[in-house]
Amino acid sequence: MLVEPYLIRARRILPVVALSALALVPAGCSNGGPPAYDGGPVRVVCTTTLVADLVNRVGGERVQVDALMGPGVDPHRYLPTAGDRAKLDAAHLVVFNGLHLEGKMTDVFEKGRDRYRAVAVTRDLDRSLLRPADTDGGEYDPHVWFDVALWAKCLPVVRDELAKLDPAGAEVYARNADAYAKELAALDAEVRAAADKLPPARRVLVTSHDAFGYFGRAYGFEVHGLQGVSTASETGTPDRQRLARLLGEKKVPAVFTETSVPDDGLRAVLDTALKDFGQRVTLVGGDDALYSDALGPPGSPGATYPGMVRHNATTIVRALAP
Repeated sequence: MLVEPYLIRARRILPVVALSALALVPAGCSNGGPPAYDGGPVRVVCTTTLVADLVNRVGGERVQVDALMGPGVDPHRYLPTAGDRAKLDAAHLVVFNGLHLEGKMTDVFEKGRDRYRAVAVTRDLDRSLLRPADTDGGEYDPHVWFDVALWAKCLPVVRDELAKLDPAGAEVYARNADAYAKELAALDAEVRAAADKLPPARRVLVTSHDAFGYFGRAYGFEVHGLQGVSTASETGTPDRQRLARLLGEKKVPAVFTETSVPDDGLRAVLDTALKDFGQRVTLVGGDDALYSDALGPPGSPGATYPGMVRHNATTIVRALAP
């Protein structure tokens, strides 16, 4: 369902907890390092739901996965809690996105190199495949999962790190990774086929923040965000006027809210577009809001990574179709 112009359902905004809480919790490991793995499920702590989904698909029943950030949580602004420290100390393996997606969490991993066995799923990606972006101290756009084929290239890191900890499960991890790689290849082709239904002139994607650059590059969309690559970036009147002018000039029929980002800025843009350029634009939100930096809750269309990708592609194509 598309939401009528200027109308969007209220969305829950999750609170963040001060980073200083981490310092108040005693260390969970007496030797200062990660606990030794001695059989049983590999305890893996992941930062985001997207990373947790990837680890679950590779690890299967041999892993016990816990995500620090739940559905709908913005990783750019997330600050670790006191409970996070206990989870990290008990983990055999910590898996995060990297490329400074996690903002303040990056400091935790940098300062805890001797305490945690931590690995970024983007560690081995060819940097020539990454989009440049100066964000939160990083030089690359971290939203690599929006290019399905690029996200699939993160599978070997997860497979190999799990196999190092649990050699007995190496064949299982390799088999699961291969099967998921084939599923993602089919998903990538599916998104391309959906995008091809839109004329090139209609492929203008406007969202709350500039998270969809890899999607645009992979599937042929011109992408614009009100905020920058990080939601921690500031916006002002010139940014809203710039985006409103673009909507008027290109006759963009719809813009898209995101489940993990407030929508008030986009609504202000639509007011300006109508007032200054006479362009009435549909604000797509509510159940049709795009999943960007986090998956959806269990039972939602975006509860898994393939589900998230299909929901986004279907919603975008339907809203922008002539």
